[in-house]
Amino acid sequence: MKNLKIVLVTVFLTVFVSCSDNENIEPVVNVENKTIENLYAPAEGRGSYTGDFTKFSFKEGTQVDGDNWDIAFRATEIIINGGEKGKLLEDIDRTGEASLAIVPSVELKDVKEAPEESAFKQDTAETLALQTGSGNGWYNYDPTNHGINPITGRILIIKTIDGNYVKMEITSYYKDGDASNPANGRYYTFNYQLNSEKGNKTFK
Repeated sequence: MKNLKIVLVTVFLTVFVSCSDNENIEPVVNVENKTIENLYAPAEGRGSYTGDFTKFSFKEGTQVDGDNWDIAFRATEIIINGGEKGKLLEDIDRTGEASLAIVPSVELKDVKEAPEESAFKQDTAETLALQTGSGNGWYNYDPTNHGINPITGRILIIKTIDGNYVKMEITSYYKDGDASNPANGRYYTFNYQLNSEKGNKTFK
């Protein structure tokens, strides 16, 4: 984990609701913006991967080892902690109720609210919430240089195991963003914003 870098900006949004001339209610919504750099997601094999998943908790803001994970990575495969295992080789148990939706063709900053619950999916034995393969999930594959390129504007919305909402964008699959050497692959960099108020779907 020594290669994992975390950049954190905490934004406090204060909403003032006037109840009378002398009383104000000031609910504070804590919204965290983070950048995760070089999260290593190794795998064995090519195409059909085996080995352990790198588990990540949005609440903790880092890689975790227990069942408190929301999303997990293994090479180009991404799973969530909700639903059931079986789609992938050496898949792992889902112990939570996380789910995922995709908002296409928009900048992360422009996503102000999570979609309706009907848009969210969990992993199943037949289909992952975030599909694998070029163009289907989060990346495009370039056969000329074997590059893995995150799809610009493909925003992931995750409902975490704790019932919080996260918006996330993967920006690089290579260590320090250097795609010139294939050996630099399997290092994720992504931006995300977590709304720490359970059930609150809004973002800044």
